[in-house]
Amino acid sequence: MNCPRCNAPDTQVIDSRLIEDGAAVRRRRQCSRCGLRFTTHERLVRHSLWVIKKDGRRELFDRQKVELGMMKACEKRPVTPEQIRRAAEEIELALQGRGVRQVTSREIGDMVMAKLLELDDVAYIRFASVYQEFDDARRFAEALAALQKRKRQRRIRRRRTRRK
Repeated sequence: MNCPRCNAPDTQVIDSRLIEDGAAVRRRRQCSRCGLRFTTHERLVRHSLWVIKKDGRRELFDRQKVELGMMKACEKRPVTPEQIRRAAEEIELALQGRGVRQVTSREIGDMVMAKLLELDDVAYIRFASVYQEFDDARRFAEALAALQKRKRQRRIRRRRTRRK
């Protein structure tokens, strides 16, 4: 790695640490010529993941776009930016783990909804209302009823598990 100050090619790694749950490495380096200390980050370069939109267009997957959508849904809710970042990262890693080069926007939306369901019910409904294009109050009521049914089923399963 060349020094950013004097461009000398001989820099030494002083310290290395895993960051982002092991997805990247942070290195402290020092230039042998001028003594400058600086930090670099290494991340595995993955194959590009293409998203196929509803209208057939293709665009590169952008985790920040996923995070932004989740942040909007979680606005003024008890969900931290770190929880959103972690959820978006898990979605990206799951998609990359499939080993495919393209994914539909519907698949991504479904994954976001699943993560939001784990984080906050209101955020889940907010996202669902935009993602599933709710056009009247009946659709909201149906989504709320389905959410309540899932929560009841989850509670019943937990009770059964505790009894065993």
